Amino acid sequence: MDRRAFLGWAGGLAGVAGFPREIDDTPAFRVDGRRDVPRYSSSATSASGAADRQRWIELLTRLADPVLTNLAEGRLKERMPVEAAPETVDERRLFTHLEAVGRLLAGLAPWIELGDDGSEEGRLRGKYAELARRAIAVGTDPASPDALDFTNGGQALVDAAFLAHATLRAPRALNDGLDTATRERLVAALGAARVHLPGFNNWLLFSATLEAALCRMGADWDRMRVDYALRQHEQWYVGDGLYSDGPNFKWDYYNSYVIQPMLIDILASCGKESSQWLPFREPVLRRARRYAGVLERLIAADGSFPAIGRSIAYRCGAFQLLAQMALRRELPWPMPPAQARTALTAVIRRTLEAPGTFDDDGWLTIGLCGHQPEIGETYMSTGSLYLCATAFLPLGLPPSDEFWTAPPQPWTSQLAWSGQPVRGDHALQPT
Repeated sequence: MDRRAFLGWAGGLAGVAGFPREIDDTPAFRVDGRRDVPRYSSSATSASGAADRQRWIELLTRLADPVLTNLAEGRLKERMPVEAAPETVDERRLFTHLEAVGRLLAGLAPWIELGDDGSEEGRLRGKYAELARRAIAVGTDPASPDALDFTNGGQALVDAAFLAHATLRAPRALNDGLDTATRERLVAALGAARVHLPGFNNWLLFSATLEAALCRMGADWDRMRVDYALRQHEQWYVGDGLYSDGPNFKWDYYNSYVIQPMLIDILASCGKESSQWLPFREPVLRRARRYAGVLERLIAADGSFPAIGRSIAYRCGAFQLLAQMALRRELPWPMPPAQARTALTAVIRRTLEAPGTFDDDGWLTIGLCGHQPEIGETYMSTGSLYLCATAFLPLGLPPSDEFWTAPPQPWTSQLAWSGQPVRGDHALQPT
């Protein structure tokens, strides 16, 4: 299907298929007795990769601004709201600020790693890289009113690991670019989170990611924590591109929120430190390609996706692995990069442009499509929600990359549900 035919086709599928939706102000019927549900029109199409990239940057910087600006000023704890289940607000207040910073930076990192090349976008990247470094400096300064807590409770291990993951994804911007004092404090902070025993599940990868980051920063690190996480997750592989999150399999998106992205980056960063880890790399990537293909097929023609499993309020963060494989230029054959881009654009805009997604001060609210506090688990708070930033990983590809320059292409659900030719799906065979 050529580009002109596709754009005409996409714009004409009113209510069935199409690209990211524009809000229709026509009052919707009330489905829950409390609020109107916004309708989405199909008039908005993905005109070009450049337009998609511009919109992605607008949304990512909208996520970043309140978190990084306030932390850089030492006012994050003063200004950031703590939305959580009423009975857990005081507890979550201990962790929510580190959650916001670590998760946001884990998604922002590849973009700022491109650096300032003198272009308009490059200057913007430089601005946010500097904001991120200032935020880390303030957050690791024990004398700061915004000193982040890396030791109080097991959640500190989780979100120290997301911050560590950010340094793996942006070693120049968030490691080499730090001044000596800040780097030393960051190493100490990440090391302090080791006091917590990880759960016997995906948490093993949080411990391993901390160690991988310490390794890359030239600090003392524990190979055993990496080795145990790699070997145990190999035992938990259940087939067809999926790992069990612990001994028992569960239907959720944790293979994308945590498991496969961290496995890939642990091996990429320190996998050569032991010859015993080299055999893990190829099967991890093969499985990731399969699961990335499954994720693309889960994105419906209107940009929605199955609301299954816990932590669904991470919104488009459910597609971190698809985004990461696009960033790595390792999408499953024969998925063109533009197909992944248009699918991700649809799900990003469906989840982040719904009314109520941000409060009046620009902070994320709990929900999947708007403000839906009922779906927030007891471990969920405002900071947790910034894992959605990981859907933006392909911004780490330069604007000249095929991912951004190729004309829009329909994704699998659009093809299938409009009667167009579509490839069948096949399981990943064990080798």
